[in-house]
Amino acid sequence: MTITTQQNIQPIVKNLVLIGGGHSHAIVIKMFGIKPLTGVRLILITTASETAYSGMLPGHIAGFYSHNECHIDLRPLANFAQVQLYIDTVVALDLKNNKVLCANGLAVDFDVLSIDIGSTPAILSVSGAAEYAIAAKPVSQLLEHWYELIAAVGKNPQEPIRIAIVGGGAGGVELALSMQSRLHRILDETQQPIQNLEIHLFQRGQELMPNYHQSVRHQLQQILTNRGIKLHLRETVCKIAPKTQNEAKEVFEIKCESGLTVECNKIFWVTQASAPAWLKNAGLGTDEQGFILVEDTLQSQTHPQVFAAGDIATMVNHPRPKAGVFAVRQGKPLFENLQRILLGKPLKPYKPQKQYLSLIGTGDGRAIATKGIFTLPPHKLFWHYKDWIDRRFMKGLGTR
Repeated sequence: MTITTQQNIQPIVKNLVLIGGGHSHAIVIKMFGIKPLTGVRLILITTASETAYSGMLPGHIAGFYSHNECHIDLRPLANFAQVQLYIDTVVALDLKNNKVLCANGLAVDFDVLSIDIGSTPAILSVSGAAEYAIAAKPVSQLLEHWYELIAAVGKNPQEPIRIAIVGGGAGGVELALSMQSRLHRILDETQQPIQNLEIHLFQRGQELMPNYHQSVRHQLQQILTNRGIKLHLRETVCKIAPKTQNEAKEVFEIKCESGLTVECNKIFWVTQASAPAWLKNAGLGTDEQGFILVEDTLQSQTHPQVFAAGDIATMVNHPRPKAGVFAVRQGKPLFENLQRILLGKPLKPYKPQKQYLSLIGTGDGRAIATKGIFTLPPHKLFWHYKDWIDRRFMKGLGTR
């Protein structure tokens, strides 16, 4: 007769599936590598093996960071935490049978699911935007177009170039300043007049950066104006169309509801964030924009086996702007609650800060510092502090 001891019994394997390689999930994976759970299989499904760190992206566009310096490589992180990595696009969730369905036909079973896929700009409602505008996300596509534009300006710096940015939130403002800074340097180096570059920024509301205090909005509007970036406030873009011309380079016509028409060569779309339809279609509780509604535990309101963090999540009791700073801070509490649910322990609530230090780069090696109602003008010291914070974060995700 064989006697089976407790030591011979293998623990039941549970599948923890992470969708998306966002900031919160990068932290979760690193922490699982440091503090693994026996009997838990970790699976990451993401569209790309690297993810851009939003804190350093404007600096990369301005030319202060290399591609590698501002991208999190998920492969060594996954190896460190023994995570199965699938490069694929999720197209649907089956929440009755706890399956994730992917574009390549893969169906992944889960016991616990966490979603951190960021957001995408909403462009579908504007005629011609999907065809002719360059969306800010996915970042990989934005950068592909940006690298092409830098190369084109470097090759023919004498050619006038007009750029439009649609969306006057923090992302649009930082993009305008960073792009201008980088392209001005190219024009300076090639001894061409900076007037060869024209940047137009369109904002539907009457003020830029509506989620920020008036003092920040005022300072940045002043900086943009002083740098010659043409602001079009209270202008709603309603149509983008190619203009028929016998020119080698592209020319597009941007039409606004007011009747304003502006011609540009490149259009970048950085409007209000939106979410993919498969989240709502799966039956997950979402807000009006399609973002997953989560409790203080970062657990879905409607499906306790599902968690969400970063831009794709809306905290019901603590709504916050869609900003990378919150995604980073949700990493540790998300990790702790994922471990707790897998161990059958009660979950811990997380309350994000209401006021936090925000350092906004101005594209010229300086940054504005703001917290609550207090805002300090651009200074190199603030940029150095921001640079130190961002590099420390990236170093913390290292696997050595």
